[in-house]
Amino acid sequence: MARTVAIVPHTHWDREWYSSFQSFRLRLVDLLDEFLPALEADPSYARFLLDGQMAVVDDYLAVRPEAEERLRRLTASGRLAMGPWYILMDEFLVSGETIVRDLQRGIERAAAFGGAMEVGYLPDMFGHVAQMPQILRLAGFEHTVVWRGVPGGIDNTAFWWTAPDGSSVRAEYLRHGYGNGAAIPDDAKALIRRIRDHEVELGDALDDDGPILWMNGTDHQVPQSWLGRVIAEANEIQDDYHLVIQSLAEYMAVAPTTGLPSVQGELRSSARANLLMGVASNRVDVKQAAARVERNLERRAEPLCALFMAPERWPGSLLDIAWMEVIRNSAHDSICACSIDEVGAAVLHRFAEANEIAVGLSRRALDALGRSMAAQGAVVVNGSARRRGGLVELRLPGEGDVDGAQILSTRAASRGEVSISGNDLKAILGEIRSQQMGDDTYINAIEVEETDDGISIVMHADARLRTELMIEEIKRDLYARVGANPDMTVHVRIQQPPSRQILARVDAVAGYGWQRWEPATLTVAPVTASGAQMDNGVVRIEVDGTDGSFALNGTPGFDRLVDDGDQGDTYNYSPPANDSVVDAPESVDVEVLEAGPLRARLAVTREYAWAECIDDKERARVGERRVKVRTVLEVHAGDDFVRVHTTFANPSRDHRLRAWFPLPTPAATSRAECAFAVVERGLEAEGGPTERGLPTYPSRRFVSAGGLQAAARRQTISTSTERLTV
Repeated sequence: MARTVAIVPHTHWDREWYSSFQSFRLRLVDLLDEFLPALEADPSYARFLLDGQMAVVDDYLAVRPEAEERLRRLTASGRLAMGPWYILMDEFLVSGETIVRDLQRGIERAAAFGGAMEVGYLPDMFGHVAQMPQILRLAGFEHTVVWRGVPGGIDNTAFWWTAPDGSSVRAEYLRHGYGNGAAIPDDAKALIRRIRDHEVELGDALDDDGPILWMNGTDHQVPQSWLGRVIAEANEIQDDYHLVIQSLAEYMAVAPTTGLPSVQGELRSSARANLLMGVASNRVDVKQAAARVERNLERRAEPLCALFMAPERWPGSLLDIAWMEVIRNSAHDSICACSIDEVGAAVLHRFAEANEIAVGLSRRALDALGRSMAAQGAVVVNGSARRRGGLVELRLPGEGDVDGAQILSTRAASRGEVSISGNDLKAILGEIRSQQMGDDTYINAIEVEETDDGISIVMHADARLRTELMIEEIKRDLYARVGANPDMTVHVRIQQPPSRQILARVDAVAGYGWQRWEPATLTVAPVTASGAQMDNGVVRIEVDGTDGSFALNGTPGFDRLVDDGDQGDTYNYSPPANDSVVDAPESVDVEVLEAGPLRARLAVTREYAWAECIDDKERARVGERRVKVRTVLEVHAGDDFVRVHTTFANPSRDHRLRAWFPLPTPAATSRAECAFAVVERGLEAEGGPTERGLPTYPSRRFVSAGGLQAAARRQTISTSTERLTV
């Protein structure tokens, strides 16, 4: 009986990677301009997979909008498969919500062309999150396609993949990647030889009469015009194989489902394909920007607007714009920051644009809540679903101490008087935009009086109060005065109510709730700081003056910085043959920034001598760079949590810097949050012939092991029996 060879023509299209997005789009337009007419004219080219992501379609149509009807016809006839994703994202470096929005956006966009491909296509993700089967099943998918991350124990070309909640999908395993059938020869006999060699390569992974999935495409591959002819010739000259062009959905509909092995949870093995673990901790600025905008969209802008804005003012279009930028950035070569520098800059710009929308909408929602209050006063809002309390910063009118609060700064009633020329006044007026001067001052009134040598201006300001004021009319009058006499003397004074920026501790506020704040006596032990120590009665911090690490409740060695060489790239860590480790600073300086009673902060400045780079010939670290690393340790009254914030300007190349945190007790496993799940991992990771297995894992928000929990906005964690490494 002839073995079926299901040929799926496709191209894998990285939107940006070793070239910029626009450079790749030029190639995409050329490819589809040539291929789409050929596809229509050649019935033997029965199917084509447009990489399972709708971004390819939209990027093309932005340049060729007239091609939309042609794409609709090809998709409706089943010859062109689109979606279901909007973009092929990385699953570990974006939030679960971003994954869901990506899938929703892809399905919705594909519906305009006749519907999305009914296969959860995951061809090149750098590993897979545990809950992906549940995400797919909830969206109506029963099948997926994977390559990287599958453990070595899977010897089949398919398996049942089960999420922590019990949801399962059939996973087609591309043991040799999504390009196992790329660039077929223009010769039927040569094609049969390649298929026979691949059959031998698969070996026992194939059932006796099971089909072979032949993925005819690879990165940015131009479709081959001779495909239909060569397949027809190959079928005529032999009886061992029956070659047929199919879609993935057609192949999955008849693919074997019985007797398959099972895998539960996340897929992070390098047994047969590189997992590229280093992408989780390179280009930290990109990872931080992603976490920042996801947090501001998911946990602030959307819930706050839903709670406090009127239905008719729901900012759906603006949120869609922000989410589209985040989804585009979730592409695996974008968020993984394993691309050229121009791509990294573009990713950061898109995140910044989305974040501006998220922050602006959050402020508008809170302003709406403030306007709804019956009386003036500070209101504390909890933007999370769980009940919580803690420290808040408030700006209060008046002077003097506040019961139970910590004064951070004060602002006097007057900013003093300055005498300037008329030309200088133009510059000041230019800084006033719609009553606002600076970030937190609103001009409420302007008084102008004639003087012997010019004019006197008093600007009345309030950090919180906005009034109806024809500010532009007053500005125009002043511009006219000084324009007629630019050398006149202008006396300017800003008069404002005195105010204080304070820290206050609030009791638990209901999830998505709010409550008025009133001064109250501190009900927990205050935190104190002096010298190199902080203590709040729950945690005690003592900074070691020799290496800058700190002891937590008597256990030393927290936040020990260890620097060593890395001759790898943005994908993988690779130690040099002759490595040198720097784990002690040249000097340590400790400064008390805040001494309590609600918040205490110590600044620890460590100066290190790091190597400048790795010499390729010597394969050793050479040169020296002096660098100051500043770490701010922060403890709050009543908390059992220590906040650690480290910054430095990186002057060296070819190295990695890790922060070590000792475990109170030895641990055999760690638990970490990923997309919609807490996963448990051991101390070893499965490697393969081309990639060392490193127990270095990504997490979202927290990881815990051996009695220690580390929480972060975005982090990569490795766990030994003795410590966590961030």
